[in-house]
Amino acid sequence: MKNKFIFLIFLLFAFLNTNAQCAMCRAVLESGEDQSAAEGINDGIMFLMAVPYILVGTLGYIIYRKFSKPDKVEILDEKL
Repeated sequence: MKNKFIFLIFLLFAFLNTNAQCAMCRAVLESGEDQSAAEGINDGIMFLMAVPYILVGTLGYIIYRKFSKPDKVEILDEKL
């Protein structure tokens, strides 16, 4: 479990350093003089990309917790 947590943290930091611009967006934005527009576009793409992953991860975690938790009936049957 500890290894999975460390791997997750590593992936999070690797995710923060990625560039999310497509080739066409990058070519148009690099040709302009204002680089703040390119940074804004890049941040917006990263935000839009991260939200679905967070939602799917949360849903997967909830499903995992629901199915990995033993039922109370099974625990009582084992004690008898």
